[in-house]
Amino acid sequence: MKPVLQVALDLVHGDRALNIAADAVKGGADWIEAGTPLIKSEGMQIVRDLKKAFPKHTIVADMKTIDVGGAEVEIAAKSGADVVVILGVSSDPTISEAILSARQYGAKVMVDLFNIKDKAARAREVEKMGADYICVHVGVDEQMVGGTPLSELKGLSKAVGIPIAAAGGINSETAPDVVRAGVSIVIVGGAIIKAKDVAGAARKVKKAITTGKSVATDLFKKYSDKELFAAFSKVSSCNVADAQHKKGAMKGIHPRIRHGVKMVGRALTVNTVNGDWAKPVEAIDRARPGDVIVIDACAGEIAVWGELASWSCKTKEVVGVVIDGAARDIDSIVEMDFPCFSRHISSNAGEPKGYGGIGHEIVCGGVTVRTGDWVIGDESGVVVVPQEHAVEVANRALDVMERENRVREEIRKGGTLSSVMKLEKWEKVG
Repeated sequence: MKPVLQVALDLVHGDRALNIAADAVKGGADWIEAGTPLIKSEGMQIVRDLKKAFPKHTIVADMKTIDVGGAEVEIAAKSGADVVVILGVSSDPTISEAILSARQYGAKVMVDLFNIKDKAARAREVEKMGADYICVHVGVDEQMVGGTPLSELKGLSKAVGIPIAAAGGINSETAPDVVRAGVSIVIVGGAIIKAKDVAGAARKVKKAITTGKSVATDLFKKYSDKELFAAFSKVSSCNVADAQHKKGAMKGIHPRIRHGVKMVGRALTVNTVNGDWAKPVEAIDRARPGDVIVIDACAGEIAVWGELASWSCKTKEVVGVVIDGAARDIDSIVEMDFPCFSRHISSNAGEPKGYGGIGHEIVCGGVTVRTGDWVIGDESGVVVVPQEHAVEVANRALDVMERENRVREEIRKGGTLSSVMKLEKWEKVG
């Protein structure tokens, strides 16, 4: 089977899905998938609408059926689905009934091996039952912590004779790899449907599939410190807060920065008392290039930071400071473009008494911070990302940003936030 591009419409609004599908088709998408969230939101009507809009394209209903396989395949096939997706963890009778129903109503069955341990063994079993396709699927939540389908595809093409589909964070850079691993149906969701230029994104993936050569993408999928820095630099503190379900956002800590200045780095923590600037200044000598000094000064109103400390940071390539306390010389700090965030501003400085410590776990702005955690600050505030969750949060924050970019583009084309998001439809009743 010649490799095909399947665009996964993992959205919740039918109108948006149809518009995005039209652009994806312009870019070369061969198969169009009504994703599970879309089907749950819009029901089978979205399958009917997709079939009506794209009668010459293969329509996939990602039902993720786990029971009553015959009935669910019948519903989808009668609505216009050419391929219906059944979960491989379903019982054998469920899969068998789904396959029989598909034969009766002129559809085909794709068995999704999501969360199956021995994929080769289960693939052989469902092939014997009569499945038309199998799918190796790494879910969105697993993608956020670095999961990809590549490792699970090894040797699978030799285990079965039916076409293999793959899904899970695939983009124009990675699509050739999955094709070389034996995949015939390349399923791409976010890299296309979240793009500002949907047709252009689809065109890139299709080119990568047909030529076997990677095409550069802006999507972030790597995890070194340098690449995490690059990822967090792309997103806003608001994107990061949304990605963490509002966790990690400091309260009462205000930006003392020029418009457009941003701070991204790993925390070096300091705790001190009101007005004691000894440990904050000593921390500069211990900091590494790229660090952010985060100070718990007990929310005090006597300054523990000023212009000279900021110049010292510039010399050491420390990228910013966050103070649950007071800073002074703000005009000079802003002028030098050094990112400074503090609870208070005060012209009055304290004395270097040496209380406190460096590198301890602290609480700053109501958020627990440890040395090594990621700190992102801009004009909207400061957000902390625990270091052990940095990869996941970076990916989720980029996902938030990309979805917002897509909505922004639809607003620019004449919509409003309310109309694009269908707010009235989703308001709680009663």
